[in-house]
Amino acid sequence: MAAEKLYAGTDVGSSWTKVVLLNPAKSLVGYCLKKSGTDFSATARRCLEASLEMADARSEDIACSFSTGYGRKNVDYADDTRTEIGCHAKGCFHYFPSAMTIIDIGGQDNKIVKLDGSGQRTSFKMNRKCAAGTGAFLEEMATRLDLSLDEMDRLARQSTEMVKLGSFCTVFSATEVLENIRQGRKVADIVKGVYFSMIRRVLEMDSLTETVVMTGGVVAHNPYMVTMTEELVGRKIMVPEHPQLTGAIGAALYAMNSTGLGMNED
Repeated sequence: MAAEKLYAGTDVGSSWTKVVLLNPAKSLVGYCLKKSGTDFSATARRCLEASLEMADARSEDIACSFSTGYGRKNVDYADDTRTEIGCHAKGCFHYFPSAMTIIDIGGQDNKIVKLDGSGQRTSFKMNRKCAAGTGAFLEEMATRLDLSLDEMDRLARQSTEMVKLGSFCTVFSATEVLENIRQGRKVADIVKGVYFSMIRRVLEMDSLTETVVMTGGVVAHNPYMVTMTEELVGRKIMVPEHPQLTGAIGAALYAMNSTGLGMNED
């Protein structure tokens, strides 16, 4: 049984729910990810229970809990909420304490957040009007190619002659994919073209600073996309150990700060 107090962060996204537990040293001691489904509150509870089991702890060991994300107000055990922009910024700065540009590619939106050297947000942009460049776009393309999402990263790495898609629009891109299939283009080359289209769409949202950090579920499951982005921008890109958990970790850090612990360190 855990003897120390823990701090919980819950990030309820439209696609996935993530829960983390941090100890007073800010180490990740428990976490869980599940499809958000139709009952955000119940999913968050199940993630919390699994995280506590991983940490060998009880709910009584949680000193404070914050939530964030699309469904943050559905987390009935949270003591308070914070915006996803703020939590992603705080989570990334925890791992890479410097001025940076954060590229977060989620299931339904993309975010580009810029921080100064003290971790303060200087700007952010979010794409919510179109699925282009998001996980939803990737899922639609996988369906068109009759692939599972797990196959795409491996295939993209095998490409020898990338197919370039001319449209950012999900509907038009799907038509392009079908046309390339009809022409007999290799699936690996089409998949790499899909990755390239997503990256290009995100990079056109805003300029980048010297240090770039990529996070989100798409990054977690498609690491080759980071490699392709590095080739496009001409420099190394930083990725947290658990890129899909960054927002939840930021929420847990906010929870910790609210108790007065660690405020001089962040």
